[in-house]
Amino acid sequence: MKKTVVKGPVFGMIITALLVGLVLSVLASITFGNADISIKEVYQVILYEIFHIDGFSSYAEGAVHDVVWLIRFPRVLMAVGIGMGLSVCGVVMQAVVKNPLADPYVLGVSSGGYLGAAASVLLGIGSAFGDNAMGVMAFIGSVAASFAVLFISGAGGRSSAGKLILAGMAISSVCSAFANFLIYISQNREATAQISYWSMGSLAAADWENVPVILPIMFIASLIFWTQSRNLNLMLLGDETAVTMGTDLHRARIAYMMLSSFMVGFAVCAAGMIGFVGLIIPHVVRMIFGTDHRRLLPVSALAGAVFLLWADVACRVILPHSEIPIGILISLIGVPCFIYLMARKSYGFGGKE
Repeated sequence: MKKTVVKGPVFGMIITALLVGLVLSVLASITFGNADISIKEVYQVILYEIFHIDGFSSYAEGAVHDVVWLIRFPRVLMAVGIGMGLSVCGVVMQAVVKNPLADPYVLGVSSGGYLGAAASVLLGIGSAFGDNAMGVMAFIGSVAASFAVLFISGAGGRSSAGKLILAGMAISSVCSAFANFLIYISQNREATAQISYWSMGSLAAADWENVPVILPIMFIASLIFWTQSRNLNLMLLGDETAVTMGTDLHRARIAYMMLSSFMVGFAVCAAGMIGFVGLIIPHVVRMIFGTDHRRLLPVSALAGAVFLLWADVACRVILPHSEIPIGILISLIGVPCFIYLMARKSYGFGGKE
């Protein structure tokens, strides 16, 4: 493995800077949007809601309060949680399959969510969940696709990094084919448009009901993966090397894939399909900090949170009185960045030739 470039105290300073940058980004991003609200009013609403300052009680309700506290603030926190989760999942999946091109959507997870959403809207499956039916079915589809990948990769013997990738490609193709077939035979144009918009990704559905669920899940799961940094480092060396060092990575690989799938499932449920975050962020961070997951994971988590946060701000302000689906914008950013990384570095971990 390539040795870490940034060491000790400097790394601590960078983590501190990223944390401060994340907090400042959260506070700044709340001030952006199509609604004409002054910065002063934005923070008066926030201060009242957090500290219940009597002098700001006039902002306890009304249009300004609703836009800032019920729409913008949950959306910002949702962006932080999903950006963190997708970046960490990208790091973990790349280590699990020993391929820096892997991300949460290469291994069939997104296609499973796509099929679940299509089945919910077009066939009425999951209608018992009410208004959350599409999101819940997308979550179930994502997790089911991941279990199918694990099952297929283990058929005929123990699963391996190569078998996981091939199984993911197969499941992704099957799920996409079924979802597109449902859309093709459907005569419901409104439902088809709904699925199409959902597949482009959006944080517009964030509220104070789903944020307290998504944010802790992403944070706790990221901490769990951070405690597994040694095993993730060993995965880059290969199973044979790991066995000689007294560690069998087979069960760990399955456990990591399952936890990553649950994280991605919650992200898909809350915001639809958002690609490239789990691919580009780990790539860039690995080029700077090397392949040691003790440093790669926390930096990727913070960088992913900041990146998705500002990407969502751009989606809200680029077009006046309109919003660009965040999946489209990130793809427009991610593809050129990925092509640049391909031209500048090889596909090896840490950018090694």
